[in-house]
Amino acid sequence: MTVQEFFRKIFFIEILKGLSLTLSRLFTKPVTRRYPKQKRPAALGFRGLHALVRNPATGDVKCVGCGLCAAICPSRCIYIYTSEGPEHQKIVDRYEIEVLRCVYCAFCVEACPFGAIVLTPHYEYANYRREDFYMTKEKLLENWDKYMGDKGLDYFDKFWNPKSSHFTTPEGQAVWRHKDG
Repeated sequence: MTVQEFFRKIFFIEILKGLSLTLSRLFTKPVTRRYPKQKRPAALGFRGLHALVRNPATGDVKCVGCGLCAAICPSRCIYIYTSEGPEHQKIVDRYEIEVLRCVYCAFCVEACPFGAIVLTPHYEYANYRREDFYMTKEKLLENWDKYMGDKGLDYFDKFWNPKSSHFTTPEGQAVWRHKDG
């Protein structure tokens, strides 16, 4: 045992460093936000409520029914029912998601080659009935219109093509600074 290790054990240097950090922050302004009154905007790429993307040209759902999102989903909460159209193409009859089973991993978003499903930044959707958390094709399209709308195409550009400005600390965010010495 060296002299330095001996002094660390006797004088509890690590504990004193921790106490000095606590005491230095004791009289500073807290960063607590009062949630219902002060809402912080969701961060870029936040995984909130699901939505099916509406095709801007036709106004219909962009999903072609390939089933990759349902195949990659670890919680198996996505169900896709298709039929054959007049020109032998797939038509999505029903697209359903059990939101209560979802783990919000966004694998479905990554797996979709057409960009047909997104996780919106909407995070306030509490309810008392289980049926309200079973999303149908119509509900998912309404979510796109309500929560993504015009900013939906901008979402794909910003989230799936990240830029260096996305990796900065937001203004007002508490940051731990390392003190030398």
